[in-house]
Amino acid sequence: MVVLPVNEKEAQRFQAMAPQAHFTFAAQVEHPEQLSKTPDAVLDGTDIDTADIIIGNVASRLLTHADKLQWIQLGSAGADAYVKPGALPDRTRITTSVGAYGQAVAEHALALLLSLIKKLPEYRKMQEDHAWEDLGPVTTLADAQVLVMGAGDIGLHFAKMAHGLGAHCIAYRQHKPQELFDEYTKAFDLTITKEHLLHVLPEIDCVASFLPSTPETQGLVNKEFIDALPKRAYIVNAGRGDLIVEQDLIDALTSGDLAGAALDVTPEEPLPKEDPLWEAPHLLITPHIAGYWHLPQTRERVVSIAQRNLKSYISGKPLRNEVTRE
Repeated sequence: MVVLPVNEKEAQRFQAMAPQAHFTFAAQVEHPEQLSKTPDAVLDGTDIDTADIIIGNVASRLLTHADKLQWIQLGSAGADAYVKPGALPDRTRITTSVGAYGQAVAEHALALLLSLIKKLPEYRKMQEDHAWEDLGPVTTLADAQVLVMGAGDIGLHFAKMAHGLGAHCIAYRQHKPQELFDEYTKAFDLTITKEHLLHVLPEIDCVASFLPSTPETQGLVNKEFIDALPKRAYIVNAGRGDLIVEQDLIDALTSGDLAGAALDVTPEEPLPKEDPLWEAPHLLITPHIAGYWHLPQTRERVVSIAQRNLKSYISGKPLRNEVTRE
């Protein structure tokens, strides 16, 4: 079963890779590049319990009886809901689309950051009020110290762009890699782990996070974290909403202990209309739209990863981005 939105040519390529298989294309459309995400209704009337392989994201609650499922190739970079105990049969292999989202999410995060440091949201509000006023000095990424939390594919894309604007980037990783490749070392000046985190924060001008949700990351950006930052610092979160303690962020923005923040993810999504985050000063919010298929190239990369993995699966070769379950 292919849940990813695909056109006829892409569907034919899938079928050519496994001519002995029976394919169900739940979202074959003429122009998938016009979709921002997979339609919610694609599974209507489809019996997913009979699938041996699923390519794309099916809500984990619909997979509780997928006893035949041997492998699921997710269209997302994260697999949080699928690795939980009981979500899938023990023998089901899980692969993700890590490597498809770097450009889209990193560009969105950088746009958020530049908007903040150039005071664009305030100027947009002034435009609505027909007000012509100079809001004073702004800052720059040239020679700025940028902490990139989550230095995988997305973090590396972000660091390369920030580095191109003159920033000095520090990578925060939960585990320091044993080997660093050239592209990584050119983008990052330093790599740190948690034991060094609080020591570097006083020198940081911007924190950009792309971390997944894990017990180690939940609530990591709290009062202690924010208090260690200089008041000139900005925080951008395009990873997972539970990274930041919401009230601690609101307090810091309200008191002026933080220059500004931008969130593409929030602790609860959709963010309730009455949530105090909406009214926090110097905060820019976008509704978790950095990823999905908003950038058409992202969907194309996801389909390419899925097709390469299907070819590997059929030939018994290792799968790219396979998730290890505890």
